[in-house]
Amino acid sequence: MDGLGMRRRHPGLNLPDDPDHIREQDENDVFGFWIFLMSDAVLFALLFAIYGTMLRGTAGAPGPAQIFKIGPAFIETMLLLSSTFTFGMASIALKRDARNKRLVFWLVATLLLGLGFLGMEINDFAGMVAQHATPERSGFLSAFFVLVGMHGLHVSIGSLWMVVMLVQLATIGRDHKVEINLIRLSLFWHFLDIVWIAIFSVVYLQGLLR
Repeated sequence: MDGLGMRRRHPGLNLPDDPDHIREQDENDVFGFWIFLMSDAVLFALLFAIYGTMLRGTAGAPGPAQIFKIGPAFIETMLLLSSTFTFGMASIALKRDARNKRLVFWLVATLLLGLGFLGMEINDFAGMVAQHATPERSGFLSAFFVLVGMHGLHVSIGSLWMVVMLVQLATIGRDHKVEINLIRLSLFWHFLDIVWIAIFSVVYLQGLLR
């Protein structure tokens, strides 16, 4: 294959050969989604900055040492890291396997791991509420709930998106648009994993070490 053809292939996942104009449109679509992810990264950067400025603003309410539990947070991290692996396997199945069975298996595994993460996060929030550690109590708690809750909202959207893709695979099959949307979803899901690693390191670990 010539150099031009190689450059037009998606760098993360080489789909089957298509006419040049279709490959070029695919690259534009994926590039546009990268721009969206960069704007989302700016949003999370702002939320991290707000959290940092509010870290000492407990106003007599429970602080990090009182409400954070490293065990559940670590398990949530392992669930999301495992979902990164399973989505990677789904991407390989999309690239190398023309059948949907293996692709669907890994997507379902990723979905279950994501739902497990969400279930544990909701349980954490419920435990904090039971301790009267609610957002209106202090600037720290407000910043924490917004930052971690925003990430949870993104994981919920990604999980719903995954359900939609599974329904499309079952009904209309694996056409070209479905493949491109799976590439977008893969980028979105891996982005959320990176954000959670930052949350685990900056929020939970540093909070418990204070």
